Amino acid sequence: MIVQVLQHAPFEGIGNIASWLDGHGATVRCTRLFAEARFPPPGSADLVIAMGGPMSVHDEARFAWLRAEKDFLRQAIDHGALVLGVCLGAQLLAEALGAQVYPNPVKEIGWFAADAAQCTQGAFCFPAQFMAFHWHGETFDLPHGAVRLARTSVCENQAFQVGRGLIGLQFHLEVTDESVRQMLDHGTDEIAQGGAFVQRLEAIRAPAPGTYANVERLMHRVLDYLLAGTAAT
Repeated sequence: MIVQVLQHAPFEGIGNIASWLDGHGATVRCTRLFAEARFPPPGSADLVIAMGGPMSVHDEARFAWLRAEKDFLRQAIDHGALVLGVCLGAQLLAEALGAQVYPNPVKEIGWFAADAAQCTQGAFCFPAQFMAFHWHGETFDLPHGAVRLARTSVCENQAFQVGRGLIGLQFHLEVTDESVRQMLDHGTDEIAQGGAFVQRLEAIRAPAPGTYANVERLMHRVLDYLLAGTAAT
């Protein structure tokens, strides 16, 4: 299995996804868009993973590669690749598929529970309620034909699925203690601005025992589901 990672910031890597990829013997290739913007042929990967980042999908004037990345995602989908988008990656997927991305009424930064949407036959089913790490100020409409998978009280579209092989996650399930620390190191100013759904640094740094293990299991379940879709098609 060849996996293409699209990384938008040096401090937002794949986290606990790495252990899943190792366990499946994947060949991992990474396009580090903060350093270079050369994309591989769109049909060269079995799985594309678009990670998060502090920029907006609309920042094309500042980050010219955003337009090329959206084109790459569309072409990868057309070539039948499995696709996972995380946070910014989910917003890029939504826009690449024709949906609107816009500011959420409030920022969500920290550990907050998400609720599963009604489970649709054949779609990925989250637990009825689960903890996830959030860091976003924008949200998106569902693309045409998408199924909503999860929501929070202040963000209706937290996860979506299109077909059997594409999932977008507004929240972060890939995080580890180290990856959260790196995000905090680069985002303390945003947290200092505060907000009703912006947790204090102390709460973010010390989630309930077992939280990281739980999000890792759930992240790996999502990836298992995507991979199983190759056998179902």
